[in-house]
Amino acid sequence: MSSNVTYRKMVSDDVPAVYEIELATFPTPWTLDSFYYEMHENQYAHYVLAVDEYNSIIGFCGMWMVIDATQITNVAVIEAARGRGIGEELMREAMRIARQHEMEVMSLEVRVTNTVAQNLYRKLDFQDGGIRKGYYTDNGEDALVMWVNL
Repeated sequence: MSSNVTYRKMVSDDVPAVYEIELATFPTPWTLDSFYYEMHENQYAHYVLAVDEYNSIIGFCGMWMVIDATQITNVAVIEAARGRGIGEELMREAMRIARQHEMEVMSLEVRVTNTVAQNLYRKLDFQDGGIRKGYYTDNGEDALVMWVNL
């Protein structure tokens, strides 16, 4: 873990910076409006940010908490900050918040070819739950569903 990184809840003013990370990370990024919707309309949405010593947002983790289950929507860290444990800490913070809200399970989808992310999730005790065929619209790749009891 990088000691000069702090974690906090995302607010509306953070959307442009988060959107830039989204654009740089994913082949089919969410729209800017989607993030504003998450902040203002989606009562189930909660986003955690990783912020560096210069108060720059360097990563984020989004989740929806519904009844007793949490769905991770997206996790991203800027390329220059990868390999420093920030993604892991974002996930740990998301799990802490989900437990605080009395969620019982957390799940996510990950590309079947993204072994780096799968290894991180397994380190956090996520288990394989199944395959969603053709889940990713950019190339038709399958998604591995993973879950963990909180």
